[in-house]
Amino acid sequence: EVQLVESGGGLVQPGGSLRLSCAASGFTFSNYAMKWVRQAPGKGLEWVSTINGGGGATLYPDYAKGRFTISRDNAKNTLYLQLNSLKTEDTATYYCAKAVAYSRDGSSDARGQGTLVTVSS
Repeated sequence: EVQLVESGGGLVQPGGSLRLSCAASGFTFSNYAMKWVRQAPGKGLEWVSTINGGGGATLYPDYAKGRFTISRDNAKNTLYLQLNSLKTEDTATYYCAKAVAYSRDGSSDARGQGTLVTVSS
């Protein structure tokens, strides 16, 4: 059974940073691209980032470039998302997802329960 468990969310001031983690189990982690997606209150799911199985290639939408960094540790079966220069509009529940393909969208076949990031002064 695929399990994805996110952690690291919390309350942060505008301009601050957070590091999200996602512990994966139930599948061969290094064989799959992984993604982060988010959902702001009252809005739909939004793609945040994608990383390939080996960790050497990444994709970001324009709003995340230069502020967010996705990474992975295949020895620890863990996915990360470093969030810097956070803005109030980044407030959302962040989910890690097992990707169907290495792509610039949020498509996935499994997703965690999410971790809430609140950016507020």
